[in-house]
Amino acid sequence: MTSATRQPQNPASPALSTSLGQDGGPVVRPRLIATDLDGTLLRDDKSVSPRTVAALAAAEKAGVEVFFVTGRPARWMDVVSDHVHGHGLAICGNGAAVVDLHGGPGTHRFVKVRELARENALDAVRLLRDAAPGTVYAVEQTYGFHQEPDYPKLHMETPDALAPAEDILAPDGPGAAEPVLKILAYHPTLDPDAFLTLARVAIGDRAGVTRSSPSALLEISGPDVSKASTLALCCAERGISHEEVVAFGDMPNDVEMLTWAGRSYAMGNAHPDVIAAASGRTVANNEDGVAVVIEQLLAEHA
Repeated sequence: MTSATRQPQNPASPALSTSLGQDGGPVVRPRLIATDLDGTLLRDDKSVSPRTVAALAAAEKAGVEVFFVTGRPARWMDVVSDHVHGHGLAICGNGAAVVDLHGGPGTHRFVKVRELARENALDAVRLLRDAAPGTVYAVEQTYGFHQEPDYPKLHMETPDALAPAEDILAPDGPGAAEPVLKILAYHPTLDPDAFLTLARVAIGDRAGVTRSSPSALLEISGPDVSKASTLALCCAERGISHEEVVAFGDMPNDVEMLTWAGRSYAMGNAHPDVIAAASGRTVANNEDGVAVVIEQLLAEHA
């Protein structure tokens, strides 16, 4: 996982922070909003509230680009496909892919793919099996999804193939022609945070490990792949500096992005690590926390 380029600051209070940037300097006019989806932009019922829809549209109208930055695969982006404006791009798979959402569900175009090399993937599977017996795996590719027979039905979809992870990742395995975006590793009994710590130690620099689920479900990507590193690439292509980015998130897979952005907000429902990483806080996802901040930002710079 990409390391943060600057050290996070602990927010002094849960109140909205709109007067200082991430490093304590004066606020820079935002040019891009980067927001996580589940537990952040989306309410718990996976809807986008009317208030949030209006705030996103107002930001785009004011010339502020909006990027959805999520752990979701491209095929799960229908929840926000109706709310893309302008560029229509989203960062999916925790930074493993940049996707053009304009085509709608099933016709998404991959603009950028940052794959997990199969050699690294196989090493990660082996190392984590040894460190945490009982771990089961699924493999996420650009279009395919494969899983081991004992991997639980955590996703509302039917896998393309059932096989041991080592067979799925073999050169002649199912989906061999497609890039691997990430591995999902599930353990039935371990504490989620303990599993994350154990996996990071076991796998080392062979891959990046994070999590966004409340269960012991880890997401394993390429060693230099994260929401932050891919967002940084997209911003560099647009001539946007990190100081001009405002980011929102709620789970450990958002930490690097929140640390990198010039201004960042942990949701009221955020994981403790996220609260520590962000420069500010907002209210929970079910209270439209992203919209609350966007409205304030637009008012500040009207």
